[in-house]
Amino acid sequence: MHRQRADEKVKDFKGTLLRLFKNLDHWRYMMVTSIILALLAAILSTIGPNKLADVTDIISEGIKPNTAKLEEVAEHIYQNIAINYPMKDIDNTTFSVEDIDEEQLRNVLSNFKIDGVLITVDDQIQFLKCSQGFDSSLSNEELFTKMQELPLSIQSLIDSKINVDKLKYHTILLAIIYLLNSLFGYLEGFIMAYVGIGYSKRLRKEISEKINRLPLKYFDNHETGDILSRVTNDVDTIGINMSDNITSLVANITLFLGSIVMMFVTNWIMALTAIFASIFGFMFSFFLLKKSQKYFVQRQKELGDLNGHIEEIYSGHNVVKAYNGEESALEKFDRINNNLYNCNRKSQFLSGIMQPIMHFIGNFGYVAVCVVGALLVMNHKTSFGVIVAFMIYIRLFTNPLSRIAQNMTIMQSIAAAAERVFEFMDEEEMPNENTKQLIDRKKAMGNIEFKHVQFGYDDNKMIIKDFSASVKAGEKIAIVGPTGAGKTTMVNLLMKFYDIQSGDILIDGINLRELSRENIHNLFVMVLQDTWLFDGTIRDNLRFNHKRISDDEIWKVCKTVGIDHFIKTLPGGLDSLVSDNEAISSGQKQLLTIARGMIEDAPFLILDEATSNVDTRTEELVQKAMDKLTEGKTSFIIAHRLSTIKNADLILVMDDGNIVEQGKHEDLLKKNGFYANLYNSQFQK
Repeated sequence: MHRQRADEKVKDFKGTLLRLFKNLDHWRYMMVTSIILALLAAILSTIGPNKLADVTDIISEGIKPNTAKLEEVAEHIYQNIAINYPMKDIDNTTFSVEDIDEEQLRNVLSNFKIDGVLITVDDQIQFLKCSQGFDSSLSNEELFTKMQELPLSIQSLIDSKINVDKLKYHTILLAIIYLLNSLFGYLEGFIMAYVGIGYSKRLRKEISEKINRLPLKYFDNHETGDILSRVTNDVDTIGINMSDNITSLVANITLFLGSIVMMFVTNWIMALTAIFASIFGFMFSFFLLKKSQKYFVQRQKELGDLNGHIEEIYSGHNVVKAYNGEESALEKFDRINNNLYNCNRKSQFLSGIMQPIMHFIGNFGYVAVCVVGALLVMNHKTSFGVIVAFMIYIRLFTNPLSRIAQNMTIMQSIAAAAERVFEFMDEEEMPNENTKQLIDRKKAMGNIEFKHVQFGYDDNKMIIKDFSASVKAGEKIAIVGPTGAGKTTMVNLLMKFYDIQSGDILIDGINLRELSRENIHNLFVMVLQDTWLFDGTIRDNLRFNHKRISDDEIWKVCKTVGIDHFIKTLPGGLDSLVSDNEAISSGQKQLLTIARGMIEDAPFLILDEATSNVDTRTEELVQKAMDKLTEGKTSFIIAHRLSTIKNADLILVMDDGNIVEQGKHEDLLKKNGFYANLYNSQFQK
């Protein structure tokens, strides 16, 4: 099996993703809706800090003295004095209360109202005594100190007051923004989770259907564990990560671009500060993305190899134990496991290091924004609320950088998994059958003819070179020969598991090419050397794919085979559960598969070493059962124990892909040829 090198990348990253998105066409409206919701949520996230700045400014303005009212009071008083003393140069910077005595001030001043508050003459005189240098250039601390010396009427005018109505409006607006942001985010995640789960379900269904269309040659050349890994791990990688990643990538890009726009709209100087403080993180993230890409691809490959090795070792656990192969198996496991560990470690380290780096960049951006913002506030170039907004914009700007990098890393993982799945889906299938003939199993006569059949798993090496034979209805045909002679291959060709290169195989005079595989499989019962029992009850195993078979019919077959007593000794009888780890011997499992074949009751029967796992006494019982089973049926028996095929109507002796002898048992022994040597060798001491 081809092993992918550690430095290999996804062969076609862009093409694989485009094909993946094309396959999501069924959910396109849901995906578009989800993307729109993600965009709206991202836009609201960028608007939120700006509105938070307004709330902050309303609060900060409300808690400091109203210097504008203070100046209005001062201007009103100074204008009255200037009118009465026109020749005197009086203003709010040069005027001193000592210039005019208190009695004169009482004569020139008069009561007045501002915003409904009465400012008496005494209040005005007290104000003049303590307001020298009282202007908007003072710090908040100095303003609060001087405010305590002012008359109560003037204090009530300039005292801090929060505009509750304005604050209420902006607070409600901010709450609505964040509420909608959370709602859109939830709906977007819910929709994409549904899409991911639905696509995973469809992928598994397509893979299951694909398996049924693949030729046996594919499974001969690929490990079962690797195939299972594509069906399970790779599909899960696509489904789970895709549901979180696509809209997240769109939202993060929108947040990134939107935060840049809003920062420049709010304050271009602080925007440039934030961008320059974070630009290094942006460049470094994509550098790490490029470095980690190859390890995500190799991780999926090594995971498939590990599953293949585990499946192989555990399915042949007894053999490994018998040959003391534990150490070798562990060494191979450790090697593959270490490769997987290294790929995981490197990919996760390179992708995981982005987060702390981006945190550092973000914190550095906080410091830069605070310093520059403080300078701008001191020079009355911006407000405190803008600094608060930029503290959030820094997070909205830097976090998407790391998340975009992570999203792209995950996209690499998705692409790697999708490429493996698509490779499987693109494997060459068995050719489409344009069949026009159909044989009814109830009307099948049972004649089979082989005409100059040639076949090879590799076109350059033929296994069956020129096979010809004629089998009449109801005959019992035994196929014997040394290992590798082509016995099982002939059966596979007869079942149309493989297509022959040249020649013809006829069933009741109809060419195999004109019959569908389903129709052919419906005509045959196969009992193989390798037993297969699925997890379930004995009843379900025996009547596999024949749910209408009654218990009476099952017991009748079991009695014929000789396993009725064995089944009755089990705690649940036919309802007893069986599995690979159940305490049932190999011979008993073989008898169960033979009984299942009897229940099928098809016109053609194939027995491929069906009695190899039973003892001599049981073999004699099974042989009698086989004689009954084969009555009226055309049967092919592949056997290494030549004593079991003595009563065959025709024995085909194969060697090197050709029939070298054929005839009955006694006739072949009299020839003293290849069959006689083969038969006698089994009884030589």
